Amino acid sequence: MIAIIDYEGGNLASVLRALDHLGHEAVITAEAETIRAADRVILPGVGAARATMRNLARAGLDRLLKEEICPRGTPFLGICIGVQVIFEHSEEEDTPCLGILKGRVKRFRTQSPDGGTLKIPQIGWNQVEFRKLHPIFTGVDDNVSFYYVNSYYPVPDSDEVVYATTVYGVEFASVVAQGNLVATQFHLEKSGAAGLKMLDNFCRWDGKL
Repeated sequence: MIAIIDYEGGNLASVLRALDHLGHEAVITAEAETIRAADRVILPGVGAARATMRNLARAGLDRLLKEEICPRGTPFLGICIGVQVIFEHSEEEDTPCLGILKGRVKRFRTQSPDGGTLKIPQIGWNQVEFRKLHPIFTGVDDNVSFYYVNSYYPVPDSDEVVYATTVYGVEFASVVAQGNLVATQFHLEKSGAAGLKMLDNFCRWDGKL
């Protein structure tokens, strides 16, 4: 069974429907025991960093993720806000985050380095370039486009955790991974066949690189 963490954010039902379509049993839950018993855990959704962290902390799920789920090897997938809050700090409302990975989350600047103007948030399809092999990439073409809705992007301290990048004004980490943890800035559940394939791969992954 797959636990989709309910932190009162948006888009959780879309992930549940995608998993149901793929034939994987899943439940949206904030119950610690259900999450502990899950074979895999997903933290997806659309939301603000501070509200997400507040709601996770209120339910004690911040400690659960940091102290139990990730350290014990349960396959964990973060999507969109789920990739941002696994780092140490977000510029969004100056928010301390989970700190599972070292690094921070920055806001896109409206002025791109080449002098152009960026629309914030980034909404729409953009190419993803794989930098390293990962089991969730199996059967997915490099440089295929995925769907984004984001005003912020992760900046890991180490390139070792960067498995794919995307360019939107700046080049940024769009897939990060370490051990049993993998996270994408783009929305797998909204990214057509490639996104569903990657989501299906996660649901079959044993959490080992």
